[in-house]
Amino acid sequence: MDSFLIEGGVPLRGDVIIGGSKNAVLPILAAALLTKDPCTIRRVPDLSDVRFMLEILKSLGAETRFEDGTVTIRAAKVKGFGDYELIRKMRGSICILGPLLARFGQARVSLPGGCVIGTRPIDLHLKGLAALKTKIKIENGYIDARVRRLTGSTVFLGGRAGPTVLGTANVMMAASLAKGITVIESAACEPEVSDLAQCLVSMGARIHGIGSPTLTITGVEELHGTDYEVIPDRIEACTFICAAAATRGDVIIHGSRPEHFAAVLDKLIEAGVRIERKAGTLRVTRPGRLKPTDITTMPYAGFPTDVQAQFMALISLAPGTSVITERIFESRFMHVAELMRMGADVAIEGPNAIVKGGRGLSAAPVMASDLRASAALVIGGLAARGKTQVHRIYHLDRGYERMEEKLRGLGARISRVAGE
Repeated sequence: MDSFLIEGGVPLRGDVIIGGSKNAVLPILAAALLTKDPCTIRRVPDLSDVRFMLEILKSLGAETRFEDGTVTIRAAKVKGFGDYELIRKMRGSICILGPLLARFGQARVSLPGGCVIGTRPIDLHLKGLAALKTKIKIENGYIDARVRRLTGSTVFLGGRAGPTVLGTANVMMAASLAKGITVIESAACEPEVSDLAQCLVSMGARIHGIGSPTLTITGVEELHGTDYEVIPDRIEACTFICAAAATRGDVIIHGSRPEHFAAVLDKLIEAGVRIERKAGTLRVTRPGRLKPTDITTMPYAGFPTDVQAQFMALISLAPGTSVITERIFESRFMHVAELMRMGADVAIEGPNAIVKGGRGLSAAPVMASDLRASAALVIGGLAARGKTQVHRIYHLDRGYERMEEKLRGLGARISRVAGE
């Protein structure tokens, strides 16, 4: 397995362009199954998760092409049965369920996999689809769903940790071709969900309340093709901002939408990071010492769980005590042990991580456990004294396009070491 070798202590300086959103593009690619017409999706990041999704679509019979950040999909002849081995490897693959049901009235897909960051049941997906008159069975690792005709209904998709993002996406896609009107209460409000909704509208769907917790979808007889551009990746933007601040750098972020991560910017400013907005860019500097601060992960528009690990790496450099509370996933502190290997002082008490910062970090060999934990360890390595080797970076390749190249463009001393 490949690893990153990082020589830390070098301030990041320069400009970086943020790519398309991983969490938005996966359901948008799945939405191409809703029509026989060709769909062109632009600003698609070249990630292993994207490649996986395209393989899944091809296994269903779709024709796909991926070149220079643009994906073209033609799903004229597809089937309702997904490849078990492909689908089980990636949680985002569950979003093919709604489109297949809407298109064929049946779907048989494997239960999905993904990062090991806690239990992420799909019960709300199934609840929402069942409300549209779908009969669902789970056996032998498969979800077997069938419906004579999807019929609109009202469904509540709030869960223990808030609304379900992919569940909202699945029900919204299915409802776009259902008979009648579907109302999703407690719908996820994340920008990625709104981006999918806008893509569906560009295909002819009738969706009202986009960006709000109540979505009203009036089903149509058919959808047509589209030419659509994906929103920028807010998590990638936040990751590079944390990296710039951790190294006391001076970095200009291009192509992001700051309104999508206002909660993160608020906490970064509170921690002593200077953020200057100018002409569609963000300039990130750290004029003085970091200050301790507390965060709690929440559904949008709160602080995103996908930035918690990166923020922890940064705030471990702040003198004083900070408290990070994880309210979304119960096992999303797996990066803590590896950060402690680098000298971070972190104590876990239930959903809280108490971070006593200010001692600085030192290089160490560390092991990535999931996508965002990997990013946190890279940030730690960039800020640490000495050479850090981050193992299992295949996690990073799932969600960050050419990360080492972008960091080298900012002056980082980072290289990819090929595994055996």
